[in-house]
Amino acid sequence: MKKILFAAFPVLAAALFLAAPVADPLPLGSAIPNPGLKMKDISGNEVPLKEAQKKNGLLVMFSCNTCPYVVKNQSRTYEACKYALGNDIGVAILNSNEGKRDEDDSFEDMKAYAKAQGYNWHYLVDKNSAQADAFGANRTPECFLFDASGKLVYHGAIDDNPSDAASVTRKHLIAAIDEMKAGKDISVKQSRSVGCSIKRLN
Repeated sequence: MKKILFAAFPVLAAALFLAAPVADPLPLGSAIPNPGLKMKDISGNEVPLKEAQKKNGLLVMFSCNTCPYVVKNQSRTYEACKYALGNDIGVAILNSNEGKRDEDDSFEDMKAYAKAQGYNWHYLVDKNSAQADAFGANRTPECFLFDASGKLVYHGAIDDNPSDAASVTRKHLIAAIDEMKAGKDISVKQSRSVGCSIKRLN
């Protein structure tokens, strides 16, 4: 029995290591990382985050095409992004799955996915997961909301039940947008992102 436990320990330790966050998330109050870094948009243009930002701020969401949690949140992603744009907040969805760029997170698949989802905002290739590393992003979907001055005011999930839309009791991201626009303190500044790990290159 002891031999089995000792043999299993390295495997368990490796699994825990792989599941650990790659980097600490961007602290609240931080400025937008690498605002001038150009990323390829589904339009074919090279777009930096500073160009995506609008009068009242910027919503950056790390996402992809096929993660089951992204699929569960598709309608909620659309709702939140449309709401942000309607409140003069720029939207940039970043696909940082560089480890799957030759598979279903290719640029062509991103274009097809965005068209199917009705995206009317930037969907950008985060080459070599550079922005995911700078933001300390580890999951899809994972949200970062910046105010008009470019300071981070909310980080986390779209709402309080990423697994089940029918059981949502609070829309964290939309509430943060409302409070930010009203000049109020954000009542829930951070929440736990639940989703697939970002597939970085080894």
